[in-house]
Amino acid sequence: MDKEQLFRKPTKTISGVAPVSVMLPPRRCEHGACLYCPTLNAPQSYTPESPAVLRARKAEYDPYRQVKMRVETLEGMGHPTDKIELILMGGTFLSYPEDFQFEFVKRCYDALNGRDSKDINEAKKINETAKYRCTALCIETRPDVCKEHHVKNLLAWGTTRVELGVQIIDDEIYKSINRCHDVAAVTAATKRLKIAGFKIGYHLMPGLPKSNPKHDIKKIKKVFSSQDFKPDQIKIYPCQVLKGSGLVAKYYAHEFVPYSKEVAKDIILKTIKLTPNYVRIMRIMREIPPQYLIAGITNLDLRHEIEKEIREKHIKVKEIRFREIGFALQKKNYSKIKTDIKIKVTKYKASGGTEFFIEAVNKDNILFGLLRLRLEKNKLIPAMVRELHVYGPALKLGAEAKEEWQHKGLGKILMNEAEKISKKKGYSMIRVISGIGVREYYYNLGYLLDRDGIYVEKVL
Repeated sequence: MDKEQLFRKPTKTISGVAPVSVMLPPRRCEHGACLYCPTLNAPQSYTPESPAVLRARKAEYDPYRQVKMRVETLEGMGHPTDKIELILMGGTFLSYPEDFQFEFVKRCYDALNGRDSKDINEAKKINETAKYRCTALCIETRPDVCKEHHVKNLLAWGTTRVELGVQIIDDEIYKSINRCHDVAAVTAATKRLKIAGFKIGYHLMPGLPKSNPKHDIKKIKKVFSSQDFKPDQIKIYPCQVLKGSGLVAKYYAHEFVPYSKEVAKDIILKTIKLTPNYVRIMRIMREIPPQYLIAGITNLDLRHEIEKEIREKHIKVKEIRFREIGFALQKKNYSKIKTDIKIKVTKYKASGGTEFFIEAVNKDNILFGLLRLRLEKNKLIPAMVRELHVYGPALKLGAEAKEEWQHKGLGKILMNEAEKISKKKGYSMIRVISGIGVREYYYNLGYLLDRDGIYVEKVL
């Protein structure tokens, strides 16, 4: 094992990109605080000593410095850093002043570009060919802070993924935890984002006050089965009692008890079994420093424990992350992985449109790449590619793939399939919501930037 392999954490870039988290400066939510959310001297929902907060404070929450520091750290660990996924976290970014939002995102791009720009459009243009390219931009928000003007700004920044704090689709529980929005807001935000082409993630929180394991599973089933929802990704954060949250008083008054490890583990395992093949479980458990945890699960490695049980019992799992080639390479010798890749298409209805989940898999259902294509009922609206991703350890741009699966032409094969489906269904144009740093790839496939500078598109 060489020095680079020794110091790098393989799972950090095993899905193909290097994630760079950028923390927002502390700002209280306008609606107040949800019952489970800590209100400490830190970005909303985080603690002062969370790892990401400590890094941000060191940079005085300056986005430029945060990005620069994080990229340097990843490089020092031996990770390829020319393909970056920017993740803005630590509060409802879209509720900050609009001028602040534009400047914050611009400075993130400036850090990747290594030079200042006059505005967001110039910053994006520079990043198309920069040393550190933003291949994806993720922003977290509340379902009720995701209106049309918010979506317009998200598109202007080059955002590709939006994560919604859904927690549970239950109006009664929303009222009891002071969430200050309803399920209708989740439905509306999900549809609005899908039509615009975004990849959508839900944060789900089993074990909230007034819920129980049976109710949690019932609502999770609905998230996957109802056309109103059907996210592309989920994060599962079992409810914990954290210092500074409204749940502390209820816990000590014996009005609330968080789930035990055994109960939470059972719910998570059932959720994994329920998760469709087109959904990725991004994360299980939050990284909470133990000194801020009053009550609740302490096992940060719960996912590892559950996945070990799944493998030992040979439980069938369709969820994306469990099937990715990068993770499969950790479990098997390369020579034992079948390379008879075929294209598989899953069609489903969601948010008033038709989704085609196109995946490149082998006989063992190991996933090498995927594409999400959305078609609206109105065929005058272009077909929309919401995501194209080829999995495997991150490679530097232009590097030759050996055992890895990036840059082996799978992306082009998946795009050809999306174009073929779109044309067959009667659509005359196809668009892609592309990360800024990936536009050059689509230009080489014959796509052009649209007149608004938002999507890349191609006449079919």
